[in-house]
Amino acid sequence: MKILVTGAAGFIGYHLSKRLAERGDEVVGCDNINDYYDVNLKYGRLEQMGIDTEAVKSEISPNLKYYNSNLFPNYKFTKLDITDKDNLNKLFHNEHFDKVCNLAAQAGVRYSLINPYAYINSNIVGFANILELSRQFNIKHLVYASSSSVYGLNETMPFSVQDNVDHPISLYAASKKSNELMAHSYSYLYNLPTTGLRFFTVYGPWGRPDMALFIFVKNILNNKPIDIYNNGNMKRDFTYIDDIVEGIVKVVDHPPKPNKDWNGHTPDPSSSVAPYKIYNIGNSKPVKLMDFVEAIEKTLGKKAKKHFMPMQAGDVPNTWADVSNLSKDFNYIPNTPVNTGVKKFVEWYMNFFKS
Repeated sequence: MKILVTGAAGFIGYHLSKRLAERGDEVVGCDNINDYYDVNLKYGRLEQMGIDTEAVKSEISPNLKYYNSNLFPNYKFTKLDITDKDNLNKLFHNEHFDKVCNLAAQAGVRYSLINPYAYINSNIVGFANILELSRQFNIKHLVYASSSSVYGLNETMPFSVQDNVDHPISLYAASKKSNELMAHSYSYLYNLPTTGLRFFTVYGPWGRPDMALFIFVKNILNNKPIDIYNNGNMKRDFTYIDDIVEGIVKVVDHPPKPNKDWNGHTPDPSSSVAPYKIYNIGNSKPVKLMDFVEAIEKTLGKKAKKHFMPMQAGDVPNTWADVSNLSKDFNYIPNTPVNTGVKKFVEWYMNFFKS
C-alpha cells in the first residue's frame, strides 16, 4: 500500500511515518518545514527517518525533489507545502497513492490569535487542495487531523462525537471544524471515504516545543518559572504518542462506509449516508494539570517555580475524550500511564538537548 503522509516532519507525522514504514507500507512524506517552531527539531525527526537533512536544507526553489531514506527503502520525503497546488498535483500524479493521511496544518490555539491568516492558508486552502486531488486521483481513504478544540464552549463531559460543535472559541478550532464540513461534502458528492480524527493533547518524545510538557520540562531544568493557567484548575486528556499512532493506523486500514441507519431527522454528526466518519482519539482519562506538573517534578527530581495566571483567550478549562466509538470499531485501548509517558519524554529531551 502506498500512503502519503503530509506534515511528515511534524510530531505526529514523524511517528506515523515511522510506524507505517516499519510495517512495510510504501510511504511518501511531505512537509514545508515552516518556522512556527525550531526547525532543528523537524530536521531531527527527518534524520530519524534516514533523510539527508543537509540536502533538504540546501533546497531553495520550490520543486518536487525527492530525498530517499537510507534507513527505510520504502520511505522518501519531499519538501512541499500543501498550499502549492501545482507541485502537489505533480506529486499525486507521479505517485498513485492508495491512501492519504493529512496531518499538515498550522497548529496551536494561541498562535491563531496572532497570525490568523496562517490558519486560513494551511488549514483551509491547503486542505481544499488535498480534498480535490484525493477526488481526482481516486484515493481509497483520506484520513485527516481534526482537534479536540472543536468542542469549544461545550461543557458536557466527556466530549462525544455525537455532540454539537458549532461554538468554537478560536480560529484554529474553527478551521478544524471547517475541515470536517469540507470533508463531508466531498464524501457525499464524490463518494470519497474520509475520516477525521479529533486529537486530544498528544505528548511524548519529539513533541512540539509549544506544548505544555515541553515548556514545563525546559523551564524547570533552566530554573525558570512555569505559567499555570486558570490558576491550575484545568484538566487535560493527555494522550501518549504511541497510543495515538496505534489508533491512526487502525483507522487508515479501514475506510468508512455509509451508515445505513443514518437519519436526517435525528442526524448523527459523526457519520453519514456518505462514506464519512469522525472519531475522538484520546486517552479518555483526564488528568489534573497540577498532577501532570507533579509527575514532571517527580521525574526530574526537581520542583517547579509556579506562576499562576488567569485563563488564556481561546483556551478551555477541561478536555475529556469519549473514545467509545473508536474502541467499538477498532478495539482501540490507549494504555500508557501519564507517569510512564512523561518519563519517556524526559529521557528523550535529556538526550536530544544533552541536558
